[in-house]
Amino acid sequence: MKLIERNSYLQQLTDVMNTPDIKVITGVRRSGKSKLMDAFISCVQKQSAQYNIIRIKLNLKEFEALKNGDALYEYISSRYDPEKENYLFVDEVQLCDGFEAVINSLYEEERFNIFLTGSNAFLLSSDLATLFGGRVFEISLYPFSFAEYLLYYPQNDLDAAFDDYVSAGGMAGSYLYKNSSDAKKYLAGIVRTTITKDIVTKFKIENEDLLNMIVDFLMDNVGSKTSIRNVANKLTSNTYRTNDKTCGAYIDYLCRSFLFYPFKRYDVKGKRYLESDKKYYLADLSFRYAIIGTKHADYGHLYENLVAIELLRRGFEVYVGQLGDKEVDFVAIKDGMKTYIQVSDDISREETLKREVSPLLSIKDAYPKMIIARTKHPESQVEGIRIVDIARWLSSQND
Repeated sequence: MKLIERNSYLQQLTDVMNTPDIKVITGVRRSGKSKLMDAFISCVQKQSAQYNIIRIKLNLKEFEALKNGDALYEYISSRYDPEKENYLFVDEVQLCDGFEAVINSLYEEERFNIFLTGSNAFLLSSDLATLFGGRVFEISLYPFSFAEYLLYYPQNDLDAAFDDYVSAGGMAGSYLYKNSSDAKKYLAGIVRTTITKDIVTKFKIENEDLLNMIVDFLMDNVGSKTSIRNVANKLTSNTYRTNDKTCGAYIDYLCRSFLFYPFKRYDVKGKRYLESDKKYYLADLSFRYAIIGTKHADYGHLYENLVAIELLRRGFEVYVGQLGDKEVDFVAIKDGMKTYIQVSDDISREETLKREVSPLLSIKDAYPKMIIARTKHPESQVEGIRIVDIARWLSSQND
């Protein structure tokens, strides 16, 4: 499989490599956590010969004997070198029975810089503090961005590449398949495995059919405000009943497994966060095509999904803006600075442009405002609002 340098993630790891935290790489299944760890180890090895690196892949037969906590601890301790800086890298750490006690003990001993990956069923974001007592620094890994896709598939035609990326997505494992139907089978398998292993098994879900129905519903409604009560009502029929409590719990599990990301609403005028009617975006659009196909493909909402995940990649804190009865697609915050963003498929018609501009003009503060749309043109401005083509924005490294 072709590999590319995922430099932004390598930089994140480099920035925290000597902090005392337990560093954990998290992300949706098959997003490249182990490959990223291998690449980072190569970077560490190049920095100094005085680093002692201990690498353990518990999913390999070579390390079968280390699936017992005592054996794992003895193996690691025996390889400690007091004359060097010691780095410990463990893949699939959850395969060791009693890994929590081992990692916590090693942390307390302050002998190792610790880096981990593991199954999402055991290393969900919300569980990390419980497992390791709040001593964790989480590195969130996402599927390939459009910029990374262009590194994998160098092309001269940016617009054609973008169209390909929208459907192919950023799950690099799917690129190995020669036809789209096989790629979709691979992607659908990731979703099924996430549901069965990361959610059904861990949370002892009794109604897997309902969980799959919710997955289909959320995929079909990316970019739409989602009321848990409305989800329950729409999935209830004469022969099938559910409730908002169950649906809410199942949606939370889907987000904790990194398949979906929830975005809270932000009252722009009142400057407060709203808990109700979040929006949910997929970790990667390719999952939608693999599971429900191209039906009801609202490209405005699909492009919202691309922008939402890209903003997370770039380190923004992101909310859905609410301004009275108007909505701003995203309020993106970094280093105390806000950017208000509208996303659209096509703003070539004057009435569509006015509709997108109107909420932004209603915001009276001086923070930057922009529209990201499928213009296929260089950047322009309308009444002080930046108009940026989505393919060019995604392919750039600028915020």
